[in-house]
Amino acid sequence: MSTAATRLLALLGHPVAHSRSPAIHAAALAALGVDARYLAFDVRPEALGAAVEGLRALGALGANVTVPHKRAVMAHLDRVEPAAAAIGAVNTIAREGDALVGSNTDAPGLVRSLEDAGVALAGRRVWVVGAGGAARAAVAGLAEAGASSIRVHARRPAQAEALVADLEPLAGARLSHGPLEGEADLLVQATSATLESAADPEGFAAALPLESLASGAVVVDLVYAPLETAALARARRLGLRAVDGLGMLVWQAALALERWTGREAPVEIMRAAALDAMPPA
Repeated sequence: MSTAATRLLALLGHPVAHSRSPAIHAAALAALGVDARYLAFDVRPEALGAAVEGLRALGALGANVTVPHKRAVMAHLDRVEPAAAAIGAVNTIAREGDALVGSNTDAPGLVRSLEDAGVALAGRRVWVVGAGGAARAAVAGLAEAGASSIRVHARRPAQAEALVADLEPLAGARLSHGPLEGEADLLVQATSATLESAADPEGFAAALPLESLASGAVVVDLVYAPLETAALARARRLGLRAVDGLGMLVWQAALALERWTGREAPVEIMRAAALDAMPPA
C-alpha cells in the first residue's frame, strides 16, 4: 500500500472563481492517473509572496499564475526562464529540485492552438490589438513561429511602444506600433474588450479595421467567454476565418501540465473538460 502523499497544484490569481483551469486539470490528472489535486486560490496582491512561500512549504509540484500576478510573481521565484522574462509575465511555476522556476506557456500555447487550427504562421503579417500580458505573449510566440512583421496597436500608445521596445531585440519579425495601417494576414485580439462583461463589445468590434485585412485572413480572439465574441462574429460576416480563444486556454494548460508531470498531456480530454465548464450560451 502506497504511503505517498497527494501532491498539490495551484492557481494563484485575484479573482479566480471564474477560472476553467481546475476543471481542465482535474480531468487531465485523472486521465493520467497522477495523484495530485489542482486547487484555485484567490490571492490578494499583498499576499502573493506568502502564497509562493506556501507552495514551497507544502512541496507543491507547481502552479499556474493568472491576473493580476503574472509580472509581480517573478520577484518571488528562484529563477525565471529567459522567454518569460522577456515577455514580462510568468503563468507557470514548476518545481525543479528545491527551486521554483517561472515560465510562460501562453506564447507557445497560442502557437500550438493556431497550428491545430491549420493556420500557417511563417511569413504572416500580423496585427496585435492590445499591449498587456496576453498581447506580449502573442507577439513573442508569433515572432518565434516565423511571422514576418507584427504591428501592435493599443488604447495606451505608450504601452504598445514599451512592448515593442522590450521584445524587438529578441524577435526575428519586424515589430512596430501605432495605428493598424496597410494590410495584414492575421489579426490577434488580445484585450478584455470582447468579454461578456465588457462595456461595449459590439462597439469595440465595429471599430476594428477588419475590412483592411488581406483576402483569406484569419481573426483570432484570445477571449474564450464567450467563444463567439463580437469580433469573431463580425469577422465571419466579412468572410474571414475566425478562431476562438479556447485552443490557447487548453494548450497553455497542457504545456504547463507536461512541465509538472513529465507526461504527455491528454489534450482532447482537456479540451472536452474546458467546453463542459463553459456556461450555457
